[in-house]
Amino acid sequence: EGLSSVNFFLSFYRLQACVYFASVFQAMSCGIHYLASVFMAVTPNFVCGIPGNVSNVLFYNSSESSIEDIWTLWTSTENYIVVQLENGEIWELNQCSRSKREVGLDLAYEYNGNKSIFSCSDGFLYDDTKWKSTVVTQWDLVCDREWLAKLIQPTFMLGVLIGAVIFGDIADRLGRQRVIWFTSAGQFLFGIAVAFTYDYYSFVIVRFLLAMVSSGYLVVAFVYVTEFVGIKARTWASMHVHAFFAMGIMVVALVGFLVRTWWVYQIFLSIATLPFILCCWMLPETPFWLLSEKRYEDAQKVIDIIARWNKVSTPCKVSELYSDQQDDLVRGRMDDNDTSSRKKHNILDLFCNWHIARRTITVWLIWFTGSLGYYVFSLSSVSLGGNEYLNLFLIGAVELPCYIIACIGMDKLGRRNTLIPFLILSALICVLIMFIPQDFNILIILANMAGKFSIGVAFGLIYLYTAELYPTIVRSLAVGSGSMMCRVGSVVAPFCVYLRSVWIFMPLLLVGIMALLSGILTIMLPETLGKPLTNTLVEATEMGRNGKSCSGKTPPAQSGVILEKIEMFGQETVSTEK
Repeated sequence: EGLSSVNFFLSFYRLQACVYFASVFQAMSCGIHYLASVFMAVTPNFVCGIPGNVSNVLFYNSSESSIEDIWTLWTSTENYIVVQLENGEIWELNQCSRSKREVGLDLAYEYNGNKSIFSCSDGFLYDDTKWKSTVVTQWDLVCDREWLAKLIQPTFMLGVLIGAVIFGDIADRLGRQRVIWFTSAGQFLFGIAVAFTYDYYSFVIVRFLLAMVSSGYLVVAFVYVTEFVGIKARTWASMHVHAFFAMGIMVVALVGFLVRTWWVYQIFLSIATLPFILCCWMLPETPFWLLSEKRYEDAQKVIDIIARWNKVSTPCKVSELYSDQQDDLVRGRMDDNDTSSRKKHNILDLFCNWHIARRTITVWLIWFTGSLGYYVFSLSSVSLGGNEYLNLFLIGAVELPCYIIACIGMDKLGRRNTLIPFLILSALICVLIMFIPQDFNILIILANMAGKFSIGVAFGLIYLYTAELYPTIVRSLAVGSGSMMCRVGSVVAPFCVYLRSVWIFMPLLLVGIMALLSGILTIMLPETLGKPLTNTLVEATEMGRNGKSCSGKTPPAQSGVILEKIEMFGQETVSTEK
C-alpha cells in the first residue's frame, strides 16, 4: 500500500497533480446534486388548513393553544387534530381532508355525531420544527399531488441517464476540455437557477438540465483523469474521483443540518462549484484525444507544457515517434482502417466485432448490477434509524474505505481479479441474509452493510476498468453508455424493492443472481493492469487475445506504442528531476 501511494504521487508530478485535484474537486459537486433532494424534497408532518383563527387545539389527551405545539406528539399519519375556532366551530383535521362537527359540544377528542367532510381548500399546515421550507411545502406536493413529489428524483435520474450518453459522445467528438468547461459552468448556473424556480414544473425542468450536465461532467472527468495520468497512478487517481463524490454526499448532510430552507440550502450547495469554474478554462486537452484526432502539433504543445512544469530537459517528440514508424503506419492503414479512424464514431462501434460486443455486454451488465445492488442494499438499510443527517453522513463516509480496498486490490491483484471475487461475494451475502432470522436485526443490518461494501468495490472499480478496456476514439462513449446502464439500474432498484410484497427476499435473490452472473462473465474480460491505453479498436480487440479487427486487418499498434511512450514520459519526469 505504501509503495502504491508513492507511485501515485510520482506518476503525476506538478502539472498532472494540479490538473487532477482541480478535476476531482468538481466531482464533489456531482455528489452534492445527486443527493440534494434527500432533504430538499422531504415531506414533513402535515394536516389540512383551517378556515379561521384557532383558540384551542386537542390531540388525544393533550390540549395546546396552537397546532405548532402538537407536532412533537405526532406519531402516525392516521392521527388527526381537533381544533376549536374563535367562532366556536370544532373541526377535525386529517392529512388530506377535514370535517366539521355539526353539533358544537364541549371540546373532546372522540366524537360520534354527524360530520361534514370538506377538502383541503385552505391549503395545509406543515410541521416546520425540522425544515422551515421544502419544495413539498412550497407547492403543496401532498395528497393528490404526492405523485409529483415522488417524480422529483426519477426525473433527475432520467437526466443523468441521458446526459451520460450525450456528453460522453460529445467529448469523443469535440474533446474532453470543452465538455468539462461547459458542464462545470452548467452545474453552477442550473444549480443556482433551481433555487429561483417559480413553480414545480420549472423546478423539475431545471433540475433535469442540472442532472444532464452533472452526469456529463462525471463521465468525462473519469476519462480525462484516466488519460492524463501515468500507468502507475491510474488506479488510485480514478478511484479517488469516487471518494470526492462521497465527500459531496457528506457535504449534503452537513449543509442540510445547518440550513433548513430549501432554496437557501440549494444555493449553498451550488456555490461549491464556483472555485473550479474560475480555473477550469486553463485545463489542457489530453494528448490522447489530440493524437486520436491526428492533431500532432497540438499534442506536442501539451507535452511541452507538461515538460516545462515538470522541468524535463528532453521531452517526448511526437513527430519523431511517428516518423520512426511511418512506413508501417502507411501500409497498415491505407484501406478500411484509415477510413475507420477518421469517421465519427457512435455506439455501434462498441459492437463492431464479436470480441468487442461480448466485452460491451459484460461491462454493461456489471454497471447495471453494481447500481442495482448498491441501491437495493441502501434501501434495505433504512432500519438503522437515528439521526437522518448523521446517517447520510455515514453513508458517504463508509464509501471511503471501500475505494481504498478497491485500489489496493486493483494494484496488487489486477482489475479483473478484484472485480470477480467481490461480485461473487455480493451474491453470497445475498444468500446469507436469507438465512438470518428476522429478529436478529443487528446481524441483518451488518450483513446488508457488508453487501453494500462489496458491491461498492465492484461499482467503483468498473469506471476505471471500462475506460481501460476501450480505445481513445470511443472511450468516453463506452463510459457514458455504461453510466447509462448504471442509471437504468438505479431506476429499476426501487421497483425491485417493491417485490418484497411478493416475497421478502425477492430483491436479494435478484441482486444475487445478477451479481453471480456478472462475476462469471467477468472471467472472459482481459486484464488491463500495467498496460498502456489503447487508441484504436484494432488495439482494443487484440488486447489479451488474438481476434479479428473491425476492418478485417490487424496492423501493428503504432499509436499504442506512441501513447505508451507518452505515458512513460510522465513517469520519467521524476527521474530527470532527481
